[in-house]
Amino acid sequence: MEERINEQVNTMPGLNAPAPEFTANTTQGKINFPADYKGKWVILFSHPADFTPVCTSEFMTFASLEEKFNKANCELVGLSIDGLHSHIAWLRTIKEKIEYKGMKNVEVKFPLIDDISMNVSRKYGMIQPDESATQAVRAVFFIDPKGILRAMIYYPQSLGRNFDEIYRALIALQVSDEFGVATPADWQPGDDVIVSPASTCSAAQARFDEKDLDCKDWFFCTKKLDKDTILKKIIKK
Repeated sequence: MEERINEQVNTMPGLNAPAPEFTANTTQGKINFPADYKGKWVILFSHPADFTPVCTSEFMTFASLEEKFNKANCELVGLSIDGLHSHIAWLRTIKEKIEYKGMKNVEVKFPLIDDISMNVSRKYGMIQPDESATQAVRAVFFIDPKGILRAMIYYPQSLGRNFDEIYRALIALQVSDEFGVATPADWQPGDDVIVSPASTCSAAQARFDEKDLDCKDWFFCTKKLDKDTILKKIIKK
């Protein structure tokens, strides 16, 4: 019986598969996910509990960056295994009492899901029993405008997330879709991007003659993609 419960708790969504669907109450009203966000990217993220310090620092950071994410056609949706009244009281406390790294009077406007039933947490594999059977880990899910789960990152409860990396990953996914390229290690907008390896010997040889490519070998070719081109395609003014 215990083994079956753990299997249910540890259900993991699949990359490049439809994001698990759910309906939930949030601090901004009821949502149908991901249907309500069709045409937009969404970052769905979980935190272990309201009224905890690491989670508070993260929510203040996400709220302060919300406009930046919105300009990249991305909405934010938070979750923890707490009830709606707890969420509301915690967010009010953040706005009225907490100052951190120059952030104060921070109002969290994006939805925070009431998941006291653990329904959503289980669907997304947010419950990791070896970490906690009653709290979600710090998970981040990147869902594209078609409702497809494109990337996910899991952190333990003790480790606060790097928000520069979350934003970088969002932009990199959009660049890959928009320009048909891959992004190398530590890529930032304006850095060279990677062109997929050629599928035939003749095509691979021809790559060395293409003026806009820098080929180190048949399988490793890069090209320039300037930052302004990326910003014009992806970022709203």
